[in-house]
Amino acid sequence: MTETLFVGIDVSKLSNTVRCMDFFGDSLFLKDFPNDRFGAEDIRDSIKNVILHSDFTSVVIGMESTSVYAEPLASFLQNDSFLLKWNAKVFILNPKQIKNFKNSYPELPKTDNIDSLIIADFLRFRRPSNEVVFDEKYVALRSLTRARFQLAQNLSREKARFLNTLFYKFSNLDSSKVFSNTFGATSLAVITDFFSVDEINDTPLEQLTNFIAEKGKNHFANPELVAKELKAAARGSYRLSKVAADSINQLLAVRIAGIRSLQKQITEMDKAISAYMELFPKVLLSIPGIGPVYSAGIIAEIGNIKRFQSHNSLAKYAGLSWTKYQSGKFESDNTRLINSGNRYLKYYLLEAANKVRMHDTTFKNFYASKLKEVPKHQHKRALALTARKLVRLVYSLLNTNRLYTPPTK
Repeated sequence: MTETLFVGIDVSKLSNTVRCMDFFGDSLFLKDFPNDRFGAEDIRDSIKNVILHSDFTSVVIGMESTSVYAEPLASFLQNDSFLLKWNAKVFILNPKQIKNFKNSYPELPKTDNIDSLIIADFLRFRRPSNEVVFDEKYVALRSLTRARFQLAQNLSREKARFLNTLFYKFSNLDSSKVFSNTFGATSLAVITDFFSVDEINDTPLEQLTNFIAEKGKNHFANPELVAKELKAAARGSYRLSKVAADSINQLLAVRIAGIRSLQKQITEMDKAISAYMELFPKVLLSIPGIGPVYSAGIIAEIGNIKRFQSHNSLAKYAGLSWTKYQSGKFESDNTRLINSGNRYLKYYLLEAANKVRMHDTTFKNFYASKLKEVPKHQHKRALALTARKLVRLVYSLLNTNRLYTPPTK
């Protein structure tokens, strides 16, 4: 009988709690180690000692995805020459999966010792499917794409805060859609150059028209109509006292500066990602509209496509899989995406799908057909389904190392 040693490691910034468990669930070893290179070497030696004094033929090691603290240890153990002889497999596990698994154990205390037991038991009962693949190229790329993801999230939150603040000064500007983009140059000029909505109302129409034409660089087909719509929105907006208007204007100026700073950082990050992508094959770049940044985000999180048995397992890893609700002969059509999955991969697949459906006829038609199927959440659902379709294409291209060829009619 093949004997497997299960090693559960509870990772923190300063220390790692290691537990070795056999097939029957008996703990063979439990100890804390510092989370540094010397601690990693001691962990390797401890696992080695357990293997050599027992009849194990393989090793499975698991740890939770705890910020960045697990990755250096995982890569060290995965590439250790001794552990490779025992077919060692290293997994960085989704914390949600461990938490849900832990719920099956009633009244367990919250300690590192217990957490290492839960992780080892999870490996024993539910063998994960996606092994950690460490390659310095992918690690470096993933650092860039994840940093960009965080910048994009921060920008989204800062824009939401800006719109909330803007409501105090000019409550109707965003909702009236005077400008197609509230964060466009002309809209921001209106927000910053006019002290209040009363000042907009008091500005002569001709002067306001010239202002819009100048700030819009004559891109508006009818700047006078825009000026009239702007005045109408100003008339219907709430008024602020001068004291309140002063503070709101200062806050808006700070928020605009923050937004511009984040946008500049994202632009610089995009340049760095695009340059680094020169080290990788151009397989995904052959898909129309996907671009180097989104293809980088997808490649960085997938790593070696051979880890995935099918496009279904890749979709589940990305969180682009749906829950099922069935009772008797009834099966609901209104289901939600699963809560687990790699949030970075999911983000980049959704963003990529949104771009691809604008440039590729096949994806455009697919998105349009799904948009008509339901009365609510049309775009969100259609985009998720389009991203799921993109997963099949990404899996096929990476698995065969071929460029995309649009289907012929």
